[in-house]
Amino acid sequence: MSFRKEKYLKYKESDSVAKLAYIDELTGDETVHLFHEVLNDGINGFCFSMYEEGQKPGDIISKDQIHRRMLKLEPHTQGVRSFSCTEGNELVPVVAKELGMTTLVGAWLGSDKEKNKEEIDGLIKLAKEGYVDIAAVGNEVLYRDDLSEEELIEYIQYVKSELKDIPVGYVDAYYEFVERPAITDLCDVILCNCYPYWEGTSFQDSFQHMRQMYYQAKEAAGDDKRIIITETGWPSQGEGLGGALPGKEHAMKYFINANLWCHDEDIEIFYFSSFDESWKVSDEGEVGAYWGVWDKNGELKF
Repeated sequence: MSFRKEKYLKYKESDSVAKLAYIDELTGDETVHLFHEVLNDGINGFCFSMYEEGQKPGDIISKDQIHRRMLKLEPHTQGVRSFSCTEGNELVPVVAKELGMTTLVGAWLGSDKEKNKEEIDGLIKLAKEGYVDIAAVGNEVLYRDDLSEEELIEYIQYVKSELKDIPVGYVDAYYEFVERPAITDLCDVILCNCYPYWEGTSFQDSFQHMRQMYYQAKEAAGDDKRIIITETGWPSQGEGLGGALPGKEHAMKYFINANLWCHDEDIEIFYFSSFDESWKVSDEGEVGAYWGVWDKNGELKF
């Protein structure tokens, strides 16, 4: 996800979401200690970062590289989320299952119909081979205006017809599920991205804002539908946006707050992200390279 001027919303606190504080004033050492405690206790899931330094989407990634990176995550998480079913990405859920992890597997959709077919076919194949716990048909294609709502619906319907026993959903910003009830109703599971940073929210308000985002999606979906936070996080370095300022202390505290709250409320979350990836600067500016819990060399940052 990245900043879009037309999507920029000014955070307004909602009376319907009770205020909640997990951490307040901690010393630097206390923050580091608590961060490591939460990480070592294990979180629900990480978004899997595929690419090492010098690599980018379009490069073919080996199973050995995926396995090497996955071993860093395995002690700290129950599951991983992948974003594509081609160019080596299809090996992510295979490796995850070999390590006993759960998987949220995505087909990356865009404006290229031939490429979309390859992705969808790959997702269905992986699912029928037992590597998919949750299937995600597309990631932020409505946010990016890559597909119309009607086109996306056709893809979701097709995957649902092929995968009768696996939950099928679509990943996008939380508010898309508020604004597009046809998509919300069609999905078996709501896969929402919640980023206070990309809406310019100060760190001090970020925890409350993230929770408010989640509850907006939940209200749109109804009480009976499964809701998963598929992305949320805070960058450790880079340029700010509005009141949102990157930094290691903020990144650690955001990780702590998000994961403790999700644990306490039994909310599924895939934290963004596992590793820093330099290629993201082309889409998101300098800050795009610093969303990982581990750095670009695979070393824990905090």
